[in-house]
Amino acid sequence: MSHPMFKNIAFSEILDTADLVSYQEGQVVSRTLSQNQDISITLFAFDEGEELSTHASGGDAWVYLLDGESDISIGDETFHLSAGQSIIMPANIPHGLTAAKRFKMILIVLFNR
Repeated sequence: MSHPMFKNIAFSEILDTADLVSYQEGQVVSRTLSQNQDISITLFAFDEGEELSTHASGGDAWVYLLDGESDISIGDETFHLSAGQSIIMPANIPHGLTAAKRFKMILIVLFNR
């Protein structure tokens, strides 16, 4: 395959998804696994208290928590998620994330072009 769709990740190997991104004190760490005009797949590790400020995206975004706890705002609502839970943030609706406790997530954004 000359142009693999995935990057920064091993092929044909069993992976512990949460171990693919590490916590760093006072930081948000990300690892992009795939990105093109139709889809973006990124792993994140948020230290406690770190946040992704409110913004809107042109695609529907699915957040799946691998570890920890996060408060996620979508429009005027706030949701508290813990490991194993997920939520979809609709396109063009302002949303943001705050680490209630440090957490790791996988973010998959699908763009309708």
